[in-house]
Amino acid sequence: MASTTFSGPVTATSGFVGDIKVPTYTVASAPSAATAGAGTLVFVSNGAAGSAILAFSDGTNWKRSDTGGTIASS
Repeated sequence: MASTTFSGPVTATSGFVGDIKVPTYTVASAPSAATAGAGTLVFVSNGAAGSAILAFSDGTNWKRSDTGGTIASS
């Protein structure tokens, strides 16, 4: 399957087919949430007290997708 990079908004009129993958980090290796920018989504392999979690940048911190708390490895 081909890989395509987009810039700007993407509109799907018939839905997406395939996998959506987000970058994977640990709490220690995650980039600055401010640099990533508000709305950026990442997978943090140990961000929910050692368990895996999706997290999003609020422009300042990486927030857990389940509770809205800041990611932490313990």
